[in-house]
Amino acid sequence: MNAEPRDLIRSTRFRREREADWRKLEMIVRRAERGGIGDLDFDSALQLAELYRQAVTSLSVAREISLDRSLLDYLESLCCRAYLAVYAPQETVRGLAWRFLAAGAPQAIRRSGLALGLAALGLALGAVVAFELFRADPTWYNTFLPAALAGDRGIASTRGELLAVLSRDAGASGGALGAFATYLFSHNTTIAIGAFSLGIAACLPSLLLVFYNGLTIGALFALYADRGVGFDLFAWLSVHGTTELPAVVVATAGGFRLGLALLFPGLSTRRAALRRAGHDAVKLAVLGAIMLVVAALLEGFIRQRVTDAGLRLAIGWSVGALWLAYFALAGRRGRAR
Repeated sequence: MNAEPRDLIRSTRFRREREADWRKLEMIVRRAERGGIGDLDFDSALQLAELYRQAVTSLSVAREISLDRSLLDYLESLCCRAYLAVYAPQETVRGLAWRFLAAGAPQAIRRSGLALGLAALGLALGAVVAFELFRADPTWYNTFLPAALAGDRGIASTRGELLAVLSRDAGASGGALGAFATYLFSHNTTIAIGAFSLGIAACLPSLLLVFYNGLTIGALFALYADRGVGFDLFAWLSVHGTTELPAVVVATAGGFRLGLALLFPGLSTRRAALRRAGHDAVKLAVLGAIMLVVAALLEGFIRQRVTDAGLRLAIGWSVGALWLAYFALAGRRGRAR
């Protein structure tokens, strides 16, 4: 009968003896949360570590003797916050984004040569197959590009009509171009996400999807080449294609990394292989999405404002060369360190 009052007295005394240190720790943690650990002076940082250890010890004791549930909740919350202040990576969102772009993404690209090669091969093979099938029978065009996707470009289109499609939006307003870029970003991102997410299913669905993308490109180019304006289409596609097509390849390669880990785990278990491959796979997917944003901006704004074929080629392949240099060179110094 007397156990409960004694426990209550002991719990109250326990709290009164230590509460000042808890409040001091809470104040230091709050400062660290607002401005980062770097804003603390040396004495405060030293107190943070020491008071955190004391708070953890207090929490352990409180769980044994305290009858005050609110005290336990307070100490658990304080210890969690202090733990993050002491041990969590001290980096801002901007710093994390910069580290990803400056080192993480290009390093993941260079570690994914096989997956990138398979994705690029599937895209190129689809384009070649569609081109050759069109040359044998132009009606294949309608199979690879249904009317909703082909728009005003069909096997009955004349040379002049095909050329008109390449420049008809040159005078579009900024608002119209913005809506156009938004649509393209949504459409292309859906393709990239599908290619990435389906890769874990033994790579085959992603391969078929990227192969089909190649079919549409090959059929479209075959139509323009047949009318003698293949170069104009090539220049038109170059503005955004040197970013958009690599983006699809990069996102697909992310899915392939997962699929290859599932098919060929090596000496590891499949779970461990998937966990390792997943780090690079996610980076490739995020990088592919960023590239699609850039492609949508190029396609929605730059391409439709620039009508000269030579200038379109210069812009598109200059951007492509920048991407290639970024993939090959970025993050090498950090890797050496």
